[in-house]
Amino acid sequence: MDAPTPTLTQQTTAQMRAIAAVERDTGLPRATIRIWERRYGFPSPVRDERGERLYTDEQVELLARMRELIDQGWRPAALVAVGPDGIRRLGARPAAAPDSRSRAGHRLIKLLQSHDTGAVRQELATRMERLGLARFAAGELAECNRLVGEAWSSGELEVHEEHLYSDCVEGLLREAIGGLQRHVRPEAPVALLTTFPLEAHALGLRMAQVQLALQGCPTVSLGVRTPIEQIARATRAHKADLVGLGFSPAHPPAHLHRGLEELRGLLPPSVRIWAGGNAPALHRRSVPGVRVVTDAAHIPALLAEDFALPPREV
Repeated sequence: MDAPTPTLTQQTTAQMRAIAAVERDTGLPRATIRIWERRYGFPSPVRDERGERLYTDEQVELLARMRELIDQGWRPAALVAVGPDGIRRLGARPAAAPDSRSRAGHRLIKLLQSHDTGAVRQELATRMERLGLARFAAGELAECNRLVGEAWSSGELEVHEEHLYSDCVEGLLREAIGGLQRHVRPEAPVALLTTFPLEAHALGLRMAQVQLALQGCPTVSLGVRTPIEQIARATRAHKADLVGLGFSPAHPPAHLHRGLEELRGLLPPSVRIWAGGNAPALHRRSVPGVRVVTDAAHIPALLAEDFALPPREV
């Protein structure tokens, strides 16, 4: 009599690995493995009779190689796109030594994953002290934002970990700005900063606020999601000369353009409107009377151009 055909459960027990074993063998958190499955369709595990995920040796091998390549700077989406053979070819190449920035970025991600709020704050404060506030806000912080955003996009960081980073940066910059506000220049324009109702991201505004404060500008922050009519009211109430707005890539283009046109119509021509951020819509179509700011580091030069305010050495 022929032996009975092994059931799927028997086969997987002998030949496949559960997600806990994959986490142990690859160094990838199981949450990351699940996120890649949802976003990229890889890995594609089978399920046992209890619904638990089970992975083949080949999948585990590829996941381990992907982790090594990601440590070298590759993004998960790009690795999935080249397929198993491409991943193996890339993994066979000699790894370039990471530069100091990639090592520092790796350390920041690990601290966020450890959920040690004090250590994250200290890491950011140390970088700011080493570089100085101006260089930190204009360059280093933008790089940190990019690294954290990519880590969240790839599943390496969870939403609450990305929020922890944002809160730590907010607190650090808010404290620094508070000290600078004691040294305003009487001739400097008053800047009011906020976002439209559909925009919840404020880090870009904080970076701009640092540059404005370093130049001696009094700044008023309304936080995020301010109705457009209220932005106009606040501009009048605070006698603001400049309204700065931030837009993330997810901001709806039609809402962005309509909102800028509406706000421009509500404010006198003497009040400047600056719009910054990574929203592609900012660069697709210009709005008359609105200046697009592509980099917070350009703010001293723009203040000189729009308000004849000589740049202050910082």
